[in-house]
This record gives sequence, structure tokens and C-alpha cells, in this order.
Amino acid sequence: MRRICLTLPTNRACPETIAALGAEAAYAAAHFDVEVRVLILDSCPPPVRAGHTEAVRRLPAHPRVTVHHLDEDRQRDFLRRVTARSGSAKPELLLDLLLPDTVSYGACTDRAFLIAAALGCESVHRRDSDSRYQVLDGRTVFPVHHELRALGSHAADAAPRVTRTDLPASAAGRRVAMVAASFIGELSVDLAEMRAADPEVYRDVVGLWAPAHWSAERKRDLAAESFLGAGTAPFTADHATLTLVDPMRVDMCNISFHGVHERVPLPPARDTIGSDYFLIHLVHSAGLPGVLHNRHIVNYHTGERRTGPGFRAYQTRFVKFLLSMRYFHHVYDRMAAAGEQLLDDDGRVRAARVAALVRESTLLDRAENTGRLDAVDRAYRRLGGRYADVADLLAARRERLLDEARDDMSDFALLTEAWEPLVAAAGATPLTAPAGRPG
Repeated sequence: MRRICLTLPTNRACPETIAALGAEAAYAAAHFDVEVRVLILDSCPPPVRAGHTEAVRRLPAHPRVTVHHLDEDRQRDFLRRVTARSGSAKPELLLDLLLPDTVSYGACTDRAFLIAAALGCESVHRRDSDSRYQVLDGRTVFPVHHELRALGSHAADAAPRVTRTDLPASAAGRRVAMVAASFIGELSVDLAEMRAADPEVYRDVVGLWAPAHWSAERKRDLAAESFLGAGTAPFTADHATLTLVDPMRVDMCNISFHGVHERVPLPPARDTIGSDYFLIHLVHSAGLPGVLHNRHIVNYHTGERRTGPGFRAYQTRFVKFLLSMRYFHHVYDRMAAAGEQLLDDDGRVRAARVAALVRESTLLDRAENTGRLDAVDRAYRRLGGRYADVADLLAARRERLLDEARDDMSDFALLTEAWEPLVAAAGATPLTAPAGRPG
């Protein structure tokens, strides 16, 4: 019986999501020959975490479902033992990258990858706390249904379990590395207010995540389709395609990985939205089979990122995303050119090759990002009000932001170089330290 990890990283109150996650785990255990480890990585303050503990307590028991609810102290204890066991010369630096003192979308999922290895799980299935499942005729539409039908299977074996196949013949012997869908509902990036206030400014700002050399028309087209997910049409019937999955068609709130997450981590960039999407691009570029299905999750935004400090913090994370693309576009282009050369003879990703491309990107000049910051400054001041306040904040941090965008890639290269020993160490490390031994 295979064991899977269904994970929910959270830094906000989400007892309803925990209840829904428990129901998805029970569905998986009831319909498939699997054991489910539900992993809740909780970075919330104690009062909120106590509510989550109560939500976990209320989950119906199932003989093949086990829930692990870990606060940051327990995560840190585990990671400290893993980084020490890995043999790295810089265990404290690795610990800081994996569990930083601020928000990191990539690092929280990297922690899930390592804990899944410790729990003996062969796949990781990620959900988000600011989303919920669709319902059709009173029945909840769980993405794990498609994930467990195909993930980890050879593509040729998965083909009869999907609606259609659109896969190069060269990939038929490889295992399905990713099964994913998208979302419906609100924009994945919380910019609806900007779009409503000034559509032209919205197009200009969102277009900044495109490569700088693109034409104005291509940037406008990108802005028009960005962050929309699968639109707003609700689920009516299943459809799944075995294919090389287009990264623009899936979202990290609704995704599962097999194998690839044990070779390469996600970027541990701090305070940068979108930093957890790297593996989606890697799977596509390397020619690894995936399944794109339509059990989309409903996305919504909580209020804390729209007022006061939360607004300023979120806008800063968005701008850091724009700056990160200077480097990621370089890596994505190189990965696309390398194609199947990113894989070894057994169809596994060559982590060293990926790390080298990431490190190469740190040598790029900063002129393109200087232009991005200039464009953001003009746009935010045109919007005025609290956007102008954000512009002042960004101007004061200008040089630091430019440095951080480059340094984040250096950190990513370092973590990628250390990743396989970390995964191996995690697989040999108990989640909880043995009694009588210090964590």
C-alpha cells in the first residue's frame, strides 16, 4: 500500500479548510489503496493554532488516515536534526533557508517535502488555506481523485485513466511526475482593486513580469490572462489530459508531485509571491509527463492583505515577484533549451544541472530590474493614496530589493545543491526526536 502526504501550510486561521482537508483524506483512503498522512504546517500565533488543534481533534477517525499538526517549534526541531544528519558544512544556513523568520512560499512547501520523506510518503499533494473545494449535486469535488489515478504511474499505464492523451511518444515510458489543476474565483494575486481603479495601470504593472524584450502587445496579452486561473465556470463533469502540462494552466493550491520534488526544491525566497512555482516549469521543460484535470479549487482572499500593514507587505511581495522574474526567465529559457537533457538515463532530473543554471542567473546585470522598479514607482504614484505610500516604501528600500532578488537565487542554488542529501537525511530521521534525546 502506498503512502501519500496531503499537506496544508498555513499562517492564517483556517479551521474550515482543515475540516475539508480531512474529508479529502478520508475520500482518498476510501477510494484508493493508500495510507494518507495529513500534514498541517502551522505558522500561526498560539490562539489561532489552538483553534486548528480543535479542528484536527474534530476530524472523523479513519484507520488509514493520520494527521500531523506541527507548529514551527516542532518543524524546527525536525529540520535541525535533518540538516545535521545531511552532512552539510552549513547546517545552520540550510535551517535558516528552510524555516526563515518571515513568509516564504517556497520554503514552507520544501518543509512539507522533507517531512513527507520522513513519513515514508511517495508523493506530496498540496492545498492552500485561502481556498475551498467545489461541490456538485451535494458531492465535494476532490482533486485527489485524479491525482491518485495517475501520479507516479508510467505514462502508458496512466493513459487509459484519463480523458485524452497529448504526449510525445518519447515520454510514454516515463512516470507521471505531476497532476494538477487550477482555481476558479478571485485572482490568484490580490490585484483586483488595482484593476478596478485603473485598468491601464494594471496592464502595465502586471506586464512587468514578462521578459523585458517582449513587445508591448505580448506584455498586454500576458497581463490579460495572468492570475485568472480557470476563470469562473463551475465544475460540471470530469476531464483530464495526459500531457506536458502548460505552467500557465495550473496553480500551487491544487497540485501533486511524484519524484521530482525529491530531486529539486522550491526557491526559498523570502517575502516573494510566486516563488513556489518553479517545479511546474521544470516538469514541463524536462518533458516529464503530467496530468491536467479540471477539479479546480475555489480561490478567495482573506482581509489581512488589503488593509494597513498587510497591504504594504503584500504589495512588497508582489514587487519582489516582479524582480525575481529577471532571474527566473533566464533559468526557464535555459531549461527549455536543455529539454530532456535535464534528465538522467533513468528519467530523473539532474539536480546539479538545474543548480548550475540557477547560479548562472546570479551573474545577470540589474539594469532590467532597475527599470522595473522605475515603472512600478510611476504606476503606484499614478494610483495615489496607499499605493503612493507603498511607492515611498519601495524607494527607501530600492538597493536592498535589488540585492535581495539576486541573493534569493544564490540561496536557491545552494539549497538545490544540498537537496538530495537533505531528502536522504529526512528519510532516515524520525519526525519526533526519540525520548530522552534532545531535539
